[in-house]
Amino acid sequence: MIFHSSSSRLMAWTCCAILASSAALAQPRRPQTPGDAPQPPASTTAPAAAPREASGMSASRPGPKPYKDVITAKAVTRKGLFTVHKVDDKYYFEIPDALLGREMMAVTRFSRVAGGAGVYGGELANQQIVRFEKGPDNKVFIRVVTVISVANDSTEPIYKAVRNSNLDPIAAAFDIKSAGKDSTGVVLDVTDFFKGDNQPVSINAMQKRRFSLGGLMSDRSYIESIHSFPINTEIRTVKTFSATPSAPMGGGSPFPSSGLPAAQAAGSVTLETNTSFILLPSTPMAKRLTDSRVGYFAEDYTVYSDDQQQVEQSNFIVRWRLEPKPEDMEKWKRGELVEPRKPIVYYIDPATPKKWRSYLVQGVNDWQAAFEKAGFKNAIIGKEWPENDTTMSLEDARFSVIRYFASDIQNAYGPNIHDPRSGEIIESHIGWYHNVMRLLHDWYFVQTAAVDTGARKMTFDDELMGNLIRFVSSHEVGHTLGLRHNMGSSSKTPVEKLRDKNWVEANGHTASIMDYARFNYVAQPEDNISRVGLFPRIGDYDKWAIEWGYGFVPGKDEEEQQKILSRKFIERYQQNPRIWFGTYESGNSSDPRTQSEDLGDNSMKASEYGIKNLKRIVPNLLTWTREDADEYQNLGQMYSAVTSQFQRYLNHVARNVGGYYETYKTAEQDGAVFEATPRNIQKDAVAFLNRHIFQTPEWLADRNILNRINAPVSNQLGTIQESLLSSLLSTSRLDRMIQLTNRFEQGYPIEEFYVDLKKGIFSELAGSKKIDNHRRNLQKSYVERMIAVLNPATSSAPASSGGFSISISFGPDVRKTDISSLTRAHLASLRSEINTAAASAQDAMTRYHLQDLSDRIRKALDPK
Repeated sequence: MIFHSSSSRLMAWTCCAILASSAALAQPRRPQTPGDAPQPPASTTAPAAAPREASGMSASRPGPKPYKDVITAKAVTRKGLFTVHKVDDKYYFEIPDALLGREMMAVTRFSRVAGGAGVYGGELANQQIVRFEKGPDNKVFIRVVTVISVANDSTEPIYKAVRNSNLDPIAAAFDIKSAGKDSTGVVLDVTDFFKGDNQPVSINAMQKRRFSLGGLMSDRSYIESIHSFPINTEIRTVKTFSATPSAPMGGGSPFPSSGLPAAQAAGSVTLETNTSFILLPSTPMAKRLTDSRVGYFAEDYTVYSDDQQQVEQSNFIVRWRLEPKPEDMEKWKRGELVEPRKPIVYYIDPATPKKWRSYLVQGVNDWQAAFEKAGFKNAIIGKEWPENDTTMSLEDARFSVIRYFASDIQNAYGPNIHDPRSGEIIESHIGWYHNVMRLLHDWYFVQTAAVDTGARKMTFDDELMGNLIRFVSSHEVGHTLGLRHNMGSSSKTPVEKLRDKNWVEANGHTASIMDYARFNYVAQPEDNISRVGLFPRIGDYDKWAIEWGYGFVPGKDEEEQQKILSRKFIERYQQNPRIWFGTYESGNSSDPRTQSEDLGDNSMKASEYGIKNLKRIVPNLLTWTREDADEYQNLGQMYSAVTSQFQRYLNHVARNVGGYYETYKTAEQDGAVFEATPRNIQKDAVAFLNRHIFQTPEWLADRNILNRINAPVSNQLGTIQESLLSSLLSTSRLDRMIQLTNRFEQGYPIEEFYVDLKKGIFSELAGSKKIDNHRRNLQKSYVERMIAVLNPATSSAPASSGGFSISISFGPDVRKTDISSLTRAHLASLRSEINTAAASAQDAMTRYHLQDLSDRIRKALDPK
């Protein structure tokens, strides 16, 4: 027996083109033993209506009518998962007995939306796991599955305990209008249910709050159509909600709020949605248990049995049901290539501009090589949508689609909807936003324009942009195959190999398309590397991951197969370390090997090459961004992109300071899981930052550019420096450095870190040199940050009517750690050096500056 979790975990998806990432959303379900029939509800025959006594009078509820009196000759009927009848303005579902008690997904998507909502047609609005079941008094209930627990053996006492502790809520009740046509099943009037605002088939509560929606306006809401297909039934509705504009900022502001334009203009918002009822397989697919060394989205549920001393957690991956044809099963097991019984097919939205469709198709088909490693040929296919086929619907759950959204959002995302009992992917709708092309342009420009002349303009030729679209398409398809980001993939490539034309063009600059390793920014002009060595592609890790997740594995059960796969991983990893998986999204954001947008096995070396290329690009920005009548918007856009790329390099390097490695292992592997980043690498990182950002990067402060795009009222370089200082000197990083030094010999002591950082930021002190404006600002930021570490501020919420306030602080309490002691000693030593330098300073502004710093430190050390 199994109870299931709420809909918030039903779908696994990731937003990819933007830096964020999304975590996996999935909803666990009950697995059934293969061959099990659906569990019938407690009562499959509704009891006859009984008369009730009330104040001396009897009353009774009318029972079901004859079928012909409900489904009349005027009915328009469509057969499918549910047989749907339309009689005048009423819609009826005819549900056979075989579907009562069967679990299905109710997936609601936006079809058309109000302008300015920030969501687009095809995006997910809500999803639930539901089942129809008979209840008393000639009623049928819809239950929504909410809790997850498993007890597989109904003969064990704990089975009853699990059942008693998990009761699914009844979300709706329907009167049975008639028995089915053949006297089995039920006929329900579903008109008011779908016209109304019922949670299982409406937009979720979070979206309603986001749009500031009020109550449903029933006179302006209706069912547009209901269609039924073999495994799903589609209901399209138009819903109008009352809506008020968001409250103005500051309460008394005279300016209007930024609510939806429809709410401003009409006081209401109209949305068109499509709800799919998708039947889950009667026999769940065989599960494949997870392994932290291979990055798949996962499902889980808790297992109970009488023999346990503790409950067990079953964790299994999300994947398509890809199986050989029955006659090819033995060939597949022998390792021969076979075609699958049912291939994975992705259609391209007909709203997609025609010139990009073939590239999106290629992005899908690129995965065929990976599936061949799993023993399947022609396993995955991209196709253009057959625009003249009126029998197909984009909302039909049988079709997976790359949806094209007319949006200025620079993004794309790859979701999948799957059976939480087994992890089987049912279908996928990839979201592709039109303006992702701007993001692709800016990335490629700043990362490759030094080596690719085709990148030196604001509008790329169609072939270049098409291939950029192709690589993002492959990445998003990878998510819909079940794969998570592999941010650690690129760390297994030696930096110098990225400059080796023959090697990088043969192997790629990262081993995984699922990495955020956009383009080979390490390549230098003299390396003569072509686009083949600049673009990401399906790599060694991707092929291994598909083989691991979709290939044949012997073994009598899941546990034995897991052990076989574990041994296979160890053997394969010894042969090819490039199949390594790592990602900060799993929790360790301090591992410098698992970063987004980085390349190679050494952040300092890779970033050094990247900065060399930025220095080549900046002097050419005026020429490469020039377009007639452009008011330097292009120049501002690309200068901002260069600055952002420069900051990425700095952050890649900074992650090494106070970093530690986490390498997933099983008991049969040697070595530790956790290791400190080696001390020499951390010191190299600080030296890099001293050299490239704390020594003023004059190359970036190009006045020929700045005087065209920025008013002289901001200090962008100072902002970058201050941001990096705040990160380096955060109490969480400092506390981590103490813990690492205490546990590992290769730790980097804080006192040594402080000295190294000071040497770079206060290098003028040793020779009593003049300190320029940029450096004075930096040194003040350093001292203020140190003072903040020594004397951290706490935030207090204002006193409530109860007369108390709450203090909130972030990170460790430095007063209870060595951070306070070491910082105090460092500031005292720094003040002594500052006083010595001030006494001999010849430049007046330098002397005033040093005297100011000395006084600030004195007050911090002795506030009295």
